[in-house]
Amino acid sequence: QVQLVESGGGLVQPGGSLRLSCAASGSIFGIGIMGWYRQAPGKQRELVATITTDGNTNYADSVKGRFTISRDNAKNTVYLQMNSLQPEDTAVYYCNAYIRTMTEGYRNYWGKGTLVTVSS
Repeated sequence: QVQLVESGGGLVQPGGSLRLSCAASGSIFGIGIMGWYRQAPGKQRELVATITTDGNTNYADSVKGRFTISRDNAKNTVYLQMNSLQPEDTAVYYCNAYIRTMTEGYRNYWGKGTLVTVSS
């Protein structure tokens, strides 16, 4: 079984920073694109950022210049450094990855999410 486990969420004041981590575990043969999505209360889940195996990144316009996605392929882990956080960044943040296991081709997996609350 493959699992994605996020960590690093919490309460932060406006203008503050947080770093999210997501570690993939299980019978992993390979990992493709990894990314972060978020869902604010009453809204649909939206893309935050993605990163390919060789480090090419893509960001939502709303987070460009404030958030940085990175990955450590040796640790099967993706990170999201979030700076200059604003109340509108408040959401549950979900990790996403395309993972190939020992018995299956690439499938899309989601973590359970970590809550980020930006408030004074």
